[in-house]
Amino acid sequence: MHPSRTIGVDLAAEPAGTALAVVEWTDAGAHLIELQLGVDDTAIVAASDSGARIGIDCAFGWPDDFVDFVQAHADGGQPELEVDGGKAWRSRLAYRETDRLTRERTGRWPLSVATDRLGVTALRCAGLLRRLGEAGVDVDRSGGGGIAEVYPGGALRLWGFDTRGYRVDAQARAVLFDALTASARRLDLGEHRDLMIRSADAFDAVIAALATRAAVLGRYRAPAPGEQLARARREEGSCCRSAAWTT
Repeated sequence: MHPSRTIGVDLAAEPAGTALAVVEWTDAGAHLIELQLGVDDTAIVAASDSGARIGIDCAFGWPDDFVDFVQAHADGGQPELEVDGGKAWRSRLAYRETDRLTRERTGRWPLSVATDRLGVTALRCAGLLRRLGEAGVDVDRSGGGGIAEVYPGGALRLWGFDTRGYRVDAQARAVLFDALTASARRLDLGEHRDLMIRSADAFDAVIAALATRAAVLGRYRAPAPGEQLARARREEGSCCRSAAWTT
């Protein structure tokens, strides 16, 4: 039996910018039963008690080459990847394998966890993953356990929706909300429309919960066995991110 609930977390560096959504899946469809803003780690861990799969919109780790370079630099040694300072070299350090594959599939680069402000949120995420593990959640960063790294904007684009401006424009979110509910008639978002349109964080938390359904059903491109899987468990989340959902 698949878990009957999925949890979506739009994570920010501070609770004030963090949103959590809980979607319940039944034979009748998908129902958004909880949506809240200003969520701290304690609330996220408490939500995990239901045994639901948790999808978090944040990088779960840092690129292997970046970690190796920083460690070698600190030790005064030579990193495995030869230092040349060029654009291709910097790209290897800036992006993870899952970022490159996401770029191939969606046409857009995710934020770099190594060189962008996303790194601050990733620091919080690292602590959250530890807390979830201590609470009994199977923290497999490759997406095979109780958590999945999700990319709401990328998921929406893979589902065929126009995402232009939705993060910064409430009207764009209203149009996207109507398109989403029109295409998924068994999706019941209840009385949460106003909050989703008012807050991009709330909107993305709901999309994260929907995308997590793909992880539950195995409808995503998983890391290949061997080195790619090992790398995913160190530096990444669900390799290639969730690609589809279904009621």
